[in-house]
Amino acid sequence: VVTLFNRGQTNPQLFPKLEKLKGDRDGQLDALRGRNWDVVIDDSGFVPRHVRLSAQLLAPSMRQYLFVSSVSVYASFATAPDEDSPVGKLADESIEKVDENTYGPLKALCERAAEAALPGRVTVLRPGYIVGPYDNSDRFTYWPARAARGGEMLAPDGPGDPIQFVDVRDLARFTLDVLEKNVVGTFNVVSPPGRFTMGDLLSASVSCAIALAKPNVPPRPVWVPIEFMQQHNVALATDMPIWTAPTGADAAFAKVSVARALQAGLTVRAIKDTVCDTLAWHLQRPEAERLGLKAGIDAAREHEVLVAWHAATAHRSE
Repeated sequence: VVTLFNRGQTNPQLFPKLEKLKGDRDGQLDALRGRNWDVVIDDSGFVPRHVRLSAQLLAPSMRQYLFVSSVSVYASFATAPDEDSPVGKLADESIEKVDENTYGPLKALCERAAEAALPGRVTVLRPGYIVGPYDNSDRFTYWPARAARGGEMLAPDGPGDPIQFVDVRDLARFTLDVLEKNVVGTFNVVSPPGRFTMGDLLSASVSCAIALAKPNVPPRPVWVPIEFMQQHNVALATDMPIWTAPTGADAAFAKVSVARALQAGLTVRAIKDTVCDTLAWHLQRPEAERLGLKAGIDAAREHEVLVAWHAATAHRSE
């Protein structure tokens, strides 16, 4: 029997046949008392105090605790990290404000809290970008959605730049596999380094858009160098989502080792399957969501940068 525990505030109509317990992990855990489960999947722990409360309460009532962490725990991406690489630290470990600077170190502290409560019974999964249908962060969705509009698309740097992500369905399958096999330990869960590139993503986005959205003008990526985009105030992290510049402090962000997860049975589906399924879902979203993506460059700004790039390249060719 699968039991869901949450606040009952977001999409409460989903999964009507499953048992649902209502509460809040910030101290409102009474609904979990006096019950027993085989395993617990903690997919919403962001501060260690919350993880500590639930893990300690449930420790006598279950066999295995799986905590969904993040590759953001690593202290550095200057070189490719594996599961034994140093994690980020906070000078003040009592901080509970989650932002871009504390998110990773807090996740690392959450891992530590779970293991302290259930020594030898914890599985930690460190996914990267989790993508696929129903991902309303729009970081991955932006690219097939943009291709569906047709015309020239601003694309970062070059088609050979590596990217890493995990389809939520592959993550879910791996989660169930390690739980069914009682596998404990820590695993990075993303696509293998070198498996996918930005060129692969945009090529799949173009072909899926033509097949599913049938834009009047076929989409076509225009690859623009990093330096030019920076000169024209393109916010690389948010305007060009999923991609990370393969240089500097984050040069190895898309080269995270997943050898351990592959050995444990992780499988990764073809990128075109993820892209087409994501676009099919996106095209059925309410209009406000389709038009108001949370990630990716604004259409007007994109046009300005492309006009400037074409003018610059025309000038150089004269």
